[in-house]
Amino acid sequence: MTENIVTLPSTGSLRDRARARLERVGVPLVLGEDIHARTPITGDDLFGLEATTLDEAERAIAAAAEAFRTWRTTPAPVRGALVRRLGDLLREHQDDLADLITIEVGKIRSEALGEVQEMIDICDFAVGLSRQLYGRTIASERPGHRLAETWHPLGVVGVISAFNFPAAVWSWNAAIALVCGDTVVWKPSELTPLTSLAVGRLLDRAVAELDAPRDVHRLLIADRTVGERVVDDPRVALVSATGSTRMGREVGPRVAARFGRSLLELGGNNATVVTPSADLDLAIRSIVFAAVGTAGQRCTTLRRLIVHHDIADEVVDRLAAAYAKLPIGDPFDEGTLVGPLISRRAGEQMRQALERAQADGAEIVTGGQRLTGSAPDAAYVEPAIVRMPAQTDVVREETFAPILYVLTYDGFDEAIALHNDVPQGLSSSIFTRDQQEAERFLAVDGSDCGIANVNIGTSGAEIGGAFGGEKQTGGGRESGSDAWRAYMRRATNTVNYTSHLTLAQNVSFL
Repeated sequence: MTENIVTLPSTGSLRDRARARLERVGVPLVLGEDIHARTPITGDDLFGLEATTLDEAERAIAAAAEAFRTWRTTPAPVRGALVRRLGDLLREHQDDLADLITIEVGKIRSEALGEVQEMIDICDFAVGLSRQLYGRTIASERPGHRLAETWHPLGVVGVISAFNFPAAVWSWNAAIALVCGDTVVWKPSELTPLTSLAVGRLLDRAVAELDAPRDVHRLLIADRTVGERVVDDPRVALVSATGSTRMGREVGPRVAARFGRSLLELGGNNATVVTPSADLDLAIRSIVFAAVGTAGQRCTTLRRLIVHHDIADEVVDRLAAAYAKLPIGDPFDEGTLVGPLISRRAGEQMRQALERAQADGAEIVTGGQRLTGSAPDAAYVEPAIVRMPAQTDVVREETFAPILYVLTYDGFDEAIALHNDVPQGLSSSIFTRDQQEAERFLAVDGSDCGIANVNIGTSGAEIGGAFGGEKQTGGGRESGSDAWRAYMRRATNTVNYTSHLTLAQNVSFL
C-alpha cells in the first residue's frame, strides 16, 4: 500500500452526479441550510437542505396514524402489491441509488449495487409474505371449542436507520411493516439525506400509482431532536432503531417508559475462530472481505480473529500479504476495494483505538496509517491487523473502522470463551473441517450470537434469515424468517360452538 491515494473526483463532479441521479429518480431538490449533504469521498459538503421541523414531524406522525386506520383493513395481498411495485422501481433505478449510496457513504460500486439488490430481495420476500401471515389452530381442552391464534397489524412503525446501510435497513423494516398492515415514519441518518430522499420518492410513486393511502409512509429529514419525537410519541407502536449501543441505551428505556415496543439493532464485535483443520485458502479470502468490506463500517464487520496457536503465524502472514495488495481510494474506481471512512472523526477514533491497543502490548502487523493525497478532509486509512496479547478493554469495544485484532488459543473451550467474552452478540463464524467443532460452535454452549456461521465469514447475511443479535446488540430481529411477527400484534381466540358453558381447568361456577 502506498502513502498517497489515487486521484479522486472533484467535489463539483460528485455534486453534479448526485443532482443528476436525484433528477432521474424524480426528487425535487429543495435547498436550504438546515442539514448538509456531504460526501466522504472528498470530505466536502454537496448541498444544504431544508430539514423537517418538529411541527412537521408531529403532523407526519398524526397523518401516518390516520392512514393506518385504512391500511390495516386493506387485504394483505393488496398491501403486497404496493411493495411489489416498489421492488420494480428499485430495479429500474438500481444504478441511480447505488451512485447516491457511494457518494454519501463511500461504498465501492459492487457493495453499493449489492445494497440496492438487498432492497429488491426483501421486497420479493415481503410480497410472498403478504399471502403467508399465518396464525394457527391450537388443540382445546374443552369439547366443542376451537382455540386459535391470529395476527393483526400493529400501528405506526418508526424506523431510525444508520449511515452505513442507508437504504437496505430501511427496506427490511418498511417492506415487512407495509405488508403487515402498518404505516411507517422514517427518520434516516443525517449523513445520508440524498439516498433517503431518493428511496422515499420511489415509494411515494408506488403509493400514488396504486392509489394507496398517501400517508402510509412519511420521511423525516432532520437531526436527532426529530428522532426523539418519534421515540417518545405514543402513537408510534414500534420503534425499530439501528445504530450504536449508546443510542440503544437511550431509545430502549424511553420507548419502554410509554409501554411501546422497540426493535434494537445495535453494536457488533464479531469474531471468527480459525481451527487447525481449516481450509486456509477459504478462510483468508473470507476474513479479508469480512474485515475490510465497507472500510470496516458494517455492524457485521469482523473485528476479532481467534486463531489456534499452531497456525497463527501462517494466518497472520497470509493476511498481511493480502492486505498489502488492497487498492484503497476512489470508490467509483472499479479496481478499488477499500473506500473512505465516513468522516475524519471516524479516522481519529481508529487512531485512538490503535494507540490504546499498543499501550496494552499490541503489535501492529500492518496498516493503521491515514493516507494522504488529494482529499485532506477525507479519511482514507490502511486496514490494520493487530496481534493482541489478550482480549483487553479496547478489543471488547466496537471501533467502527477496519481494525482486525488477532488472538490465539490452544484448546477449543478457550476459543469459545474468548469468543463470547464481549458485551456484544451479533455475528460469528468458525473455519473448520472437524464436524464436532462445527456442531459445538453452533450448539447452546457455543457461539452466543444471533448469527453463527460455519466456513463463511461474519459479514454478508441473506434476507431469508432473521437478522439480529443478543446482549448489547439489542435482541431485535429484522428481515426474513418470522421477523414479521415483531410488526404485528397477536390475538388468542376461543370459540365455543356449543350451547354449554365449559370452563377451562375444570372450574365449576354456577
